[in-house]
Amino acid sequence: MEIQLDPMKDDLPLMANTSYMLVKHYILDLDVDFKSKVIEGSIVLFFETGSQYRKTSSTGKECCQSQFDETCKRRASEPCHTPVINMSTCSSKMEYNDFAVSGKEEEEEENSGENSNHNNYEQTPGISSSKGCCDIENHGNKDFLLVLDCCDLSVLKVEEVDVAAVSGIEKFSRSAKQTSVSKDLENLRNQIVHELVTLPADHWKEQLYYFTHCSQAPGCGELLFTAGTWSLEIRKSGIQTPADFPHAIRIWYKTKPEGRSVTWTTDQSGRPCVYTMGSPINNRALFPCQEPPIALSTWQASVRTAEGFVVLMSGENSAEPVQLREGILSWYYYVSMPMPASTFTIAVGCWKEVKQQSFKQTAAVQTNTEFSLPSSQADFRWHEEICGHVEYPCRFQNPAARLQAVIPYRVFAPWCLMESCEEYLLQLIPQCLSAAYATLGTHPFSRLDVLIVPSNFSSLGMASPHIIFLSQSVLPGGNHLCGTRLCHEIAHAWFGLAIGARDWTEEWISEGFATFLEDIFWARAQQQLSHDEIRGQQELKALLRWRRLRDEVQNSEEELQVLRPKKENTGELSESGASVVKYGLKAEKIFMQVHYLKGYFLLRSLAKKIGEASYLASLRKFVLKFHGQLVLSQVLCLRLL
Repeated sequence: MEIQLDPMKDDLPLMANTSYMLVKHYILDLDVDFKSKVIEGSIVLFFETGSQYRKTSSTGKECCQSQFDETCKRRASEPCHTPVINMSTCSSKMEYNDFAVSGKEEEEEENSGENSNHNNYEQTPGISSSKGCCDIENHGNKDFLLVLDCCDLSVLKVEEVDVAAVSGIEKFSRSAKQTSVSKDLENLRNQIVHELVTLPADHWKEQLYYFTHCSQAPGCGELLFTAGTWSLEIRKSGIQTPADFPHAIRIWYKTKPEGRSVTWTTDQSGRPCVYTMGSPINNRALFPCQEPPIALSTWQASVRTAEGFVVLMSGENSAEPVQLREGILSWYYYVSMPMPASTFTIAVGCWKEVKQQSFKQTAAVQTNTEFSLPSSQADFRWHEEICGHVEYPCRFQNPAARLQAVIPYRVFAPWCLMESCEEYLLQLIPQCLSAAYATLGTHPFSRLDVLIVPSNFSSLGMASPHIIFLSQSVLPGGNHLCGTRLCHEIAHAWFGLAIGARDWTEEWISEGFATFLEDIFWARAQQQLSHDEIRGQQELKALLRWRRLRDEVQNSEEELQVLRPKKENTGELSESGASVVKYGLKAEKIFMQVHYLKGYFLLRSLAKKIGEASYLASLRKFVLKFHGQLVLSQVLCLRLL
C-alpha cells in the first residue's frame, strides 16, 4: 500500500526513476479554462535511457542488464490498473511564429472533439506498491515500470507516439538495428528519438522543428498506468528493460482546481488569472514530469486561451498570439537550455504590457553602460572557455551575447498598477541588469519578462528562466525596495537557474548567493550615491538581517536551520534515482529566511576576508566554469571558500 505522508512534518518525495529513463524534452499542448478552473490537454515526453541502465563496459556493450534484472527480482509489485478508455488518437496542432508547421491554420473542429472525448474518462488515483523499476504480470514476466512525479492530476490516457510516421524523419533512423519485424519498428522509434535528442547544439532549430512534428504524430498503442498520490506509474506489457520501453509517450490529462502547483485567483483589477506560485510540490500538479534536479530537460509549450488573456511563460521567445478561431488565441514558447522541470513557470491573465517613451528607455540604458565594462573584467570576459555543461546553444559562447549589458525586457501588470510600474520598474530594470552584467558577466538568458502578480502571492519575488514574478508590495517602497528586490531575482539567473543545487535541500546555494549579490548589484545601480552612502546602506541591511536571523534561530526548530540537513548523504540518490527533499513539506519552512541569511553572512565574511574585488573575480570564474550545471556545497567549498 502506498505510504501516506504527513505534510506537516514529512519530506517531499521525488519519485521519478531517473536512473533508468531520463526526460530530455517536454512538449505541452494545453487549453486554459477559467470557468472550470482547469488546464487540460496533453504532454509528450522524449526520453533517453538513464545512466544506471546505460553503463557500458570498455567494449561498449551493455553491462548493466544483470544488475537491472536483479533489481526487478527484489521489487515484485501488483499489476498496474488498465484504464478502459475508447479514445481516438488526437493530433494536436501547435501554433507558433518561429517555425513553420504544416496544418498550422487548419480549423480546430477535431480539437473540440478531443475535449469531448476527455471529459468522461478520468483516472482516479489508485493505490500501488510499485516502487521499483519493474512490475510482474500474472504470467510472471517482469515489465519495466516508468515512474513520473505526479500529483493532483486527472490522467486520462497514456500512449506511445509513432514518431516513425513523421514525414522526413528517415534521416534519424539510419543506424537502427535490424531484428524481428515488430522489434524493428520499436527499435526504429527509439533510435529516432535518440538521434533527435542528441543533435548538436547548432541544430537546435531543426531539433525543435522535428520535436514539434513528432509530438503531432499518431499514437501507436495505449500504455498501462496507475496514478498514485505522488506518482504516475506507466508500463508496456512485455517490455522488460528501459532500453526497449517507448522513448516518446503522450499523456492526456487535466489539472484540478485545487491542484497545488497553480493558483486560480483574480488580479488587482478583479480579472481572473492563474499562475504557478513556487509551490513546495513544484510542478507535478501542473504536468507529469521528473522532479529530481538531475533531470535537466528542454521544453516547448502551446497554450490556448480566450481572447483578452495574455500567456507569459519561461521561454526564450517573446511570444505573440496566433488567432485560431474567433475568441481563441494560441501562445507558443520554447526553451533550448536544459533545466529542471521545477523551473517551468506560467502565468495567464489579463495583463497589460507597461511601456514608456522610447527616448527615456534609451537614456536609461546609456546612462548605465558607463560602468558595464570595467577594465578589470575586459580581458577576463573575452577569455575563451570550454563549457562544462551538456551541449546546448550557450550564450557564454556567443560573442554578441557576451557584450550585451542589458537584455531585452518587458513589464506586465494589471491595468490598475500600470502607472506605478512605469514610474519605478521601467527605469530600474536596465540599471539592475547592467549592474548584474558588470558584476558577473554574460547574462545566461536572452530576455526577461517582469510580471506584477496578484496580491495573494506569498513572497516578494520569484525568478524563473526568462521571467520574474514581483509582488505588488514592492511598488509602494519606491526605487529602493523595487530595486533591491529586482537585483535579488536577477541574481538568480546565475545562482539558482544557470547554476543550480544538485540537492534541493541545499537551497542556500541559490538564496544565499542571491542575497549577497543583491547588495553588490544595487550598489552599482545607484550611481548617484557616494561610496560612503552605499557602505552605510549595506551595513544597515546587514544589521537588520542579523536581527532577523537571530530571531529565527531562537524561534524555530533546530532541524530547519541546518544548511545541509542531509549532511554526508547530501546529493545521494537511490538506485532508481528517486530521493526526497528533506523537510520539503514542512509548512513553516516556506516562510523561513535562515538559508538566505546564513548563506549571506558566510559569503559576506569571505568577501571581507579576501577583499570584495578578489572575491567577485572568483565568482566570475566560477560562473564561467559551472554555468549550465548542478553543484553541491563540496564544489563551492573547493572553488570559492
